Amino acid sequence: MHFAVPSFNKYKRRSLNSEINVTPFVDVVLVLLVIFMVTSPMLLSGVEVDLPQTKTIPITGQDEPVSITVDKHGNIYLQEIKVSLAELEKKLNALFAAKKDNRVFLRGDKLVDYGKIMEVFTTLKASGLYNVALVTEVLQK
Repeated sequence: MHFAVPSFNKYKRRSLNSEINVTPFVDVVLVLLVIFMVTSPMLLSGVEVDLPQTKTIPITGQDEPVSITVDKHGNIYLQEIKVSLAELEKKLNALFAAKKDNRVFLRGDKLVDYGKIMEVFTTLKASGLYNVALVTEVLQK
């Protein structure tokens, strides 16, 4: 009687699977998408000011502008961070060191002193920012 013995090659190795599993990547991207969709409306709120009303057309543009706000007490905010006038120039120079043609929105409460708005405006010009828009509300008829 003769039995067939399977031959084992001890040098034969299994081939590696080199495919990338993208399922975890897609899961993470979808979670981040949902987080950004939920938080983005909250980022647009800003500092509460009572803007003056004028007959103007809305400002359009592709890039995200930097918002500087002066509230009715004369406090200055860069986005939503309260800063002094001296700090504002330093922060703007650091923020726009490479690119000075970004848009800046200057918002001022209608009760704030005009001189305070002009101090902020002059600081913007001293920082080399010339694309400044004064933000108002549309006049209600």
